[in-house]
Amino acid sequence: MGLHFETSEFADRLARLTRQMQEEKLDAVLLFAQESMYWLTGYDTFGYCFFQTLVVKADGTMALITRSADLRQARQTSILENIHIWVDRVNADPTVDLKNLLVEMDLLGARIGVEYDTHGMTGRVARLLDAQLMTFAQITDASYLVSRLRLVKSPAEMAYVERAAALADDALDAAISLTKAGADEADILAAMQGAVFSGGGDYPANEFIIGSAQDALLCRYKAGRRKLDANDQLTLEWAGTYAHYHAAMMRTIVIGEPNYRHRELYNACLETIQAIETVMIPGQTFGDVFDIHAKIMDERGLARHRLNACGYSLGARFSPSWMEHQMFHVGNPQPIEPGMSLFVHMIIMDSDTGTAMTLGQTYLTTDGAPRSLSRHSLEFISA
Repeated sequence: MGLHFETSEFADRLARLTRQMQEEKLDAVLLFAQESMYWLTGYDTFGYCFFQTLVVKADGTMALITRSADLRQARQTSILENIHIWVDRVNADPTVDLKNLLVEMDLLGARIGVEYDTHGMTGRVARLLDAQLMTFAQITDASYLVSRLRLVKSPAEMAYVERAAALADDALDAAISLTKAGADEADILAAMQGAVFSGGGDYPANEFIIGSAQDALLCRYKAGRRKLDANDQLTLEWAGTYAHYHAAMMRTIVIGEPNYRHRELYNACLETIQAIETVMIPGQTFGDVFDIHAKIMDERGLARHRLNACGYSLGARFSPSWMEHQMFHVGNPQPIEPGMSLFVHMIIMDSDTGTAMTLGQTYLTTDGAPRSLSRHSLEFISA
């Protein structure tokens, strides 16, 4: 089998999940998030764009229901043995097959948690599922059950995050080596992704962000490439990815002579991220991290140009996003704990002057100060 972890690691994760299920008085959970299935069993696929779910009972029994195209995928990448196939056909309703499976697993009348808040659960599937189960069992939203357990990474997981971080650094090296006046964004993007692939990494869970000139003010990927001008700005957000574990970074590179506003915004980014390093420690919360970000940015008159979040938890994720659920935003009570992999990003987009500046990297939280996982400094980059 192509497992990325020892079976003992999977056994420990299942034990943690079933203990939590017992605390929440759940007889079973229906997992629709691909990263939940991957974390719990190793199952690795993009087949979650179709209906599939992993049933986990409180006694540790597991069963997967999926399509025939993923049968061998499950057998070769996971510890799963109990795999059921629903058949593609006109007017197929796989929630009927799921209900029959739940009957076989003696879950009639049970209290069942469902992962609703995931890209593997469409609105149509949710409606079909609820219709099938409303008279069959007691259904409750368990969207964040596994997500919470995944926040603190095991030593084996952190080894993959560290490897992903090294690949992210390699990608930045590749970008810097090509970034100059006249360079084509396409070549820069190809070199960055190529560095990850040649280092043994994976596709990221979402596209790398690349944009220059006015597009440097965007923090989403958009189609279309251009060549850099003699005086330009290039915003990059990317992640090294290894065994689906991500370590993200973000930089704005200035081509030519940086103007005063670039320097001013960079100083704000650097001051803020350094201040965040002092509060991203046990005893503080995700909300506390955001509060420091907002305070410094707003005191510098940048309230209109900053975002309403300044980072998030990272881990093993699947398309369309490498973000885990917990984010640094106002009022988030999630405590900072040792063993979290957290991406902190400073993003300032000044549309009034057309100036962009970003700075971001991934950290590992510890018992004390967080540790940057990048070998690159946070220095200003110009070409």
